[in-house]
Amino acid sequence: MLKAYLLGSWDESISLANQTASLMTLDEKIGMVTGVGQFSSRCVGNIKPPTRSFSVSGLNVTIPPLCMSDGPAGMRLVKNVTGFPSGINVASTFSKRLMRARGVAMAEEFRTKGSHIFLGPAMDIMRNPKMGRGWERRVHFIIFCFGPDPYLSGEAAYESIVGVQSVGVQACAKHLVANNQEHWRYGLSADLDDRTLRELYWWPFMRSIEANVSSVMCAYNRFNQTSSCHDENLLGPNGILIKDGFKGFVMSDWGATHDSAQDNALAGLDMEQPGDFILIGGGVYGNNLKNAVNSGKVPVSRLNEMVTRILAPWFRLGQDQDFPSISFNVQKPDGTGSENIPLNARTDAHTALTREIGAASAVLLKNARVTDNGQPTGTTTRGLPLSESNIKSIAIIGRDAKQLKQDCSGGLNQCNEGTMVIGWGSGSNSLDFVVPPVDAITSFVGSSATITTSLSNDLNAGPKAAAGKDAAIVFANAMSGELGFYFVVEGNMGDRNDLDLWFKGGSLVESVAAVNPNTIVVIHSVGPIPLGWSNHPNITAIIYAGAPGEQTGPSLVDVLWGAVNPSGRLPFSIADSEDAYGTKIVTGLDGFPTIKYTEGLFIDYRYMDQQGIVPRYEFGYGLSYTTFEYSGLSVSSSGGLPVIQFTVKNTGAFDGTEKPQLYLGFPSGAGEPAKVLRGFDEVKLAKGASQQVTFSLSQKEISVWDTPSQSWKRPAGTFAVHVGASIKDIRLTGSF
Repeated sequence: MLKAYLLGSWDESISLANQTASLMTLDEKIGMVTGVGQFSSRCVGNIKPPTRSFSVSGLNVTIPPLCMSDGPAGMRLVKNVTGFPSGINVASTFSKRLMRARGVAMAEEFRTKGSHIFLGPAMDIMRNPKMGRGWERRVHFIIFCFGPDPYLSGEAAYESIVGVQSVGVQACAKHLVANNQEHWRYGLSADLDDRTLRELYWWPFMRSIEANVSSVMCAYNRFNQTSSCHDENLLGPNGILIKDGFKGFVMSDWGATHDSAQDNALAGLDMEQPGDFILIGGGVYGNNLKNAVNSGKVPVSRLNEMVTRILAPWFRLGQDQDFPSISFNVQKPDGTGSENIPLNARTDAHTALTREIGAASAVLLKNARVTDNGQPTGTTTRGLPLSESNIKSIAIIGRDAKQLKQDCSGGLNQCNEGTMVIGWGSGSNSLDFVVPPVDAITSFVGSSATITTSLSNDLNAGPKAAAGKDAAIVFANAMSGELGFYFVVEGNMGDRNDLDLWFKGGSLVESVAAVNPNTIVVIHSVGPIPLGWSNHPNITAIIYAGAPGEQTGPSLVDVLWGAVNPSGRLPFSIADSEDAYGTKIVTGLDGFPTIKYTEGLFIDYRYMDQQGIVPRYEFGYGLSYTTFEYSGLSVSSSGGLPVIQFTVKNTGAFDGTEKPQLYLGFPSGAGEPAKVLRGFDEVKLAKGASQQVTFSLSQKEISVWDTPSQSWKRPAGTFAVHVGASIKDIRLTGSF
């Protein structure tokens, strides 16, 4: 692991940045705030810095090109890097430890390759389960959608940013704001009220600011009818960002700028990327901004502020001191050319972490083998974990088990051929080192069992391979990605057309279950999928494996054979139809639509609770090979704020990890959902062991947004405390 590079305070860094900006010419300042063009940089984005050095407070300051890179789960279009798990998978771990560790590991590779700015995380809430980039979550570069819950997304964003910036790489929070679907993303207007903004869609950005994020990216879409990149209510001196304490700079999404340089600069946009026109926008700054400054339409003081805000994070993270030079070229991702040095950024530790997160994010939805006391049911070999001694014949079925097509559309993964480890688009990552399930299982089993394969979704070949085997493992997937102006995969334009498994995956599962009484199902998916067949008596186990990155096969082997006791939890609810979620992806209109977020605070489990809808598998759900007991709830106060404590004990036969969750019920009349997530933890326990868990709540976590006063206010009355293993599996209750 690289050393920590965090240097200086914001005040010191802003002072150095301001002094440096004051020494620049007008042309040099314009170069600092304008991208160099979509195809004119060795990075995904860059600027043209001054070619001379500056003497500032005894320092010799030489500003390099500020290299910006995709993507949400590792560097894209770059050789010798790791294909990390997706954002939705890191959310499924419910582990702050792993959220931060992933940020550290990715930043180490960005730094080694010479990239200053990690274009992520993305905290766009999964408003609808068909959302194309819910797995990342982002819409142009690196993102992590952490699901539909603002608290879980906020904690994942906070930990990711702290991890990334601890090794001297800048993080970029995106996309501001309400960027929740791919269809019409370049100009739709997301219209929502102030309270919904603050409590739902803004919450992860608020946590990003508290993590000292270096930059924020404004989105393609309009927000309440105004283009996000020139919305002064978001970006301006009296806007929500600055009022909440943001000290870094605002950059545009690629081609998200419109109208005049004056409009964008005065509204608060500090940097335009990539600097030229893309599809429907861009090319606003450059000479246009220079002319606006010369004519007095944009004050020199504002331009100085733009440069200062860009340089301050560069100073703060010590990037002015011995930062590695750029060692890649995204224009030549095949590794050709003298500029694209094949420097290795991968490490054994990064591979091990990817495998650990893959296993920790696997959600065990069903398991027929384990009884309530954690003991195997007699001598049966049904269910999980699999036994090397009793399982002597295995069928591996489904195209999702085999190696993916690695040369799919120039590094954008624009297909679904083979195992699904990541979605498609600019949020994809390196696919060079993927270990598919069929290879990992075959290698692990060796000569201890015979392997029969049917690596297609053929509804005749699959059951034929499964018949008579001790276990049949069926793989199926559902994929999504970025629409952009180029992506249509199997008829899906970014957002999913429906929630179904692709390539008749559900029918494949049912046909195999009809002939094999020990059918184990593995789902790779970007979000919820209907599981109407989950109660089939021959389906003994179901694992929701998400989009786990390059170590998909080895991490799955760890769970299947019990080297890792599953502890993943659903970061969304799984219901039987899209109607259960209360929102829609808007498609098929002639022109950019206005989408009114009339559901307010009520999405996913919040909406289902409100409507009395019982999902098939609820938010926070996940089984283990062992069992856990909760006891001893106490609710006390520290400094006027609640402190919740309780004990978790492993009462089963296996070591395991529990993910206790805290939900609050706000006082009657507060207008809040019945339960909202306000805490989660990772508790690793040997069998028979116990541990006390403590959740200390902040003022904001027990407040609602009061629009008239524009402030957080704690509602009067009694709060209900719900502690348990999921939103529906509540073990302890209390109040304050």
